[in-house]
Amino acid sequence: MKVADFAVGKGGGVLSTIGLGSCVAIAIYDRQARVGGMAHVLLPSEGLSRDKDNRAKFPGTAVPLLLEEMRKLGARGPYTAKIAGGSSMFGALLPSGGINMGERNVLSSRQALSEAGIPLAAQDVGGDYGRSVYFHLDDGRMLVRSLKSGDRAL
Repeated sequence: MKVADFAVGKGGGVLSTIGLGSCVAIAIYDRQARVGGMAHVLLPSEGLSRDKDNRAKFPGTAVPLLLEEMRKLGARGPYTAKIAGGSSMFGALLPSGGINMGERNVLSSRQALSEAGIPLAAQDVGGDYGRSVYFHLDDGRMLVRSLKSGDRAL
């Protein structure tokens, strides 16, 4: 999937997104129904964008969107979530003490999941490198790949 995009699925298959920098992949899974959804969020809040129509763009709107679409495929919960991304790709350019966009995206993603009552089961966030994410719908496993730190299964 692309930036500010989402997908849901049931049973087998893999949802993937490549090139996560400061963006965050939010993956939600219902183990009983074997239904999952993933969003590639771009910005921590709607106030940072003129275009607010794309619900997959922001954690606060992407989480409810994923749940709505997953319910159409039979998901009822309980749900678990995993997140990846939120790196500081240009940390050297930030003023000292400034919060970078990656950190803001991670905090906003955690908050959106908390508000939805979904526990965060695992995460691979921060750092100064990009990631690609492969979310397996058969078992809820998330594979995070990066050139700098290799593969990590969540």
